[in-house]
Amino acid sequence: MQLLHIDSAITGQHSVSRQLTARTVAAWVAAHPGTQVDYLDLVAEAPSHFTMDAMAPRTGQTEGLSENQQRENAVSERLVAQFLAADVIVVGAPFYNFGIPTQLKAWVDRIAQPGRTFRYGASGPEGLASGKTVIVASSRGGVYSTSEGGRAMEHQESYLQTVLGFFGVTDVRFVRAEGVAMGPEAKAQALAGAEADIQAHAAAALAEAA
Repeated sequence: MQLLHIDSAITGQHSVSRQLTARTVAAWVAAHPGTQVDYLDLVAEAPSHFTMDAMAPRTGQTEGLSENQQRENAVSERLVAQFLAADVIVVGAPFYNFGIPTQLKAWVDRIAQPGRTFRYGASGPEGLASGKTVIVASSRGGVYSTSEGGRAMEHQESYLQTVLGFFGVTDVRFVRAEGVAMGPEAKAQALAGAEADIQAHAAAALAEAA
């Protein structure tokens, strides 16, 4: 089994989502010994924002590509190949300004490739990356999941579930710690809730492996 571990938080060792992805990966590997782990730090290895140079090869242009277009295409190819090779993806997704980090959005833009992760047919879009499990480690300073107003402002978990579903990934699970900026007691409670999520996913993984 191939697992892709992705972090995108800019806060380094102070990051809650990085802590959660590390715990999630460790629990998954314990449930599935022999799992091969590939690591991608989208802060240390951030792909540039999507541009026409990155887009050109996807529009059918294969001849006369500039040096920069070839370089950008190589970045996209490396990232989409890594994504497609993974059976399980653990994504660290902190909540920045009601959405995900720009580094993580740039990654999504690079792997959203017609003919690779999706295609359009007579009946509309079809995802081509089915059969994967994605676990999103979600961290939030406030609490957004318990009210209609909070859910309306949340474009983090909902966005990732939507775009992954567009790629054909229907098994999307969440490890959530929210309210981590609301004081020590709230943070401790949030981390305890996230740990419960991790253990639940680990138990499910053990059952799947049996």
